[in-house]
Amino acid sequence: EVQFVESGGGMVQPGGSLRLSCAAPGFTISNYDMSWVRQAPGKEPEWVSVLTMGGGRTYYIESVKGRFTISRDDAKNTLYLQMNSLKPEDTALYYCARWVAGSWSSSDRGQGTQVTVSS
Repeated sequence: EVQFVESGGGMVQPGGSLRLSCAAPGFTISNYDMSWVRQAPGKEPEWVSVLTMGGGRTYYIESVKGRFTISRDDAKNTLYLQMNSLKPEDTALYYCARWVAGSWSSSDRGQGTQVTVSS
């Protein structure tokens, strides 16, 4: 089981930006497909973005395309999610997780960081 540690969440107004970080001590994120997942209150979790290992291909859920960017810094062994033009519907607990066989891992994931978009 891998321990991921997310940070960077907070409360912002609509239209604002946040950058989430996911540190992975003892785990080399560039060797795996990684994802950001979010869960809004009362809703099922949904994947937000995926970054593949090696070539680093990126995928986004339709609702965040053009606003969110997933990336990683191999030297810092950290995964990021840059979120711009935030909307109230982006409010959720965001966590990073390994992406395995077309879905996020329920065991190799962090505890999450809360993002609240509100005026």
